[in-house]
Amino acid sequence: MPLAVLPLVLLAAVFHATWNAMLKASENPLALATRALTWGAVLSLPPVAAAWLLSGRPGLPLAGWLIALASAFLELIYFITLSIAYQRGELSVVYPIARGTAPLLAVLVGVILLGERLHAPAILGVFALLAGIWVVRRPSSAGSALWPALLTGVMIAAYTSLDRIGVRLGSPWIYGWLLWLFGAILLVAFTTVRRVPGSRLTDEPRLSVAVAVLMTAAYFMILFALSVAPLAIIAPLRESAIVLVTAWGIWRLGERHGAWLRVAGALTIVAGIALLTIS
Repeated sequence: MPLAVLPLVLLAAVFHATWNAMLKASENPLALATRALTWGAVLSLPPVAAAWLLSGRPGLPLAGWLIALASAFLELIYFITLSIAYQRGELSVVYPIARGTAPLLAVLVGVILLGERLHAPAILGVFALLAGIWVVRRPSSAGSALWPALLTGVMIAAYTSLDRIGVRLGSPWIYGWLLWLFGAILLVAFTTVRRVPGSRLTDEPRLSVAVAVLMTAAYFMILFALSVAPLAIIAPLRESAIVLVTAWGIWRLGERHGAWLRVAGALTIVAGIALLTIS
């Protein structure tokens, strides 16, 4: 794995944990996600257009367009299930379950379906990372949020696997912007039909833009990482944000039950990251 990819993925993890905390704190997570995704598509258009012109106006094959559309549809389901989970459960419970399910599935897809091969340190790092993620997740306390959180994890693995293919068909920023555009259209259509309150672009513009910047920047970072590194490494590594959520829950929210076990899981995640770095 290119060493320069590591800080990029870790920064994306920080951004991801931050916007998820903001989404959880909102009264209607799905409405905020709709506004943020729409703002993200609007704000990212100028730099993407400039990059497109400066790089000689590269195209994207039809397969890339179709994969972006399919990934956007999976992201629609992802935001729906994530919003339901956040309305039913706590951040420090839902986030680790959702994000902890995805890497295991993504690694299996990368190795079995995409034919990716890992060196010995990377294999140990992936297993350490996955073990640590599953230690801190605490599914027994999820209650009615468990199933939507698990389904969220399945959607993450599915759209990440599609994105791994899509970014190799053309420029990652072109694929990413199309994905964002399709996702925004699908979310706006869904929230309009369902009459979800607070979904208008003019509602809470500062919060919406803040989440949009964090969300869009994190996703474009991951798409670039997927274009140069294996899915089986990037998928688990991006979930290192679970460490931040675990720490937030223990020290800021006073969630002391099973704290030492979750700290041990977080340290295992750090060990996994170190092994991936030297692979």
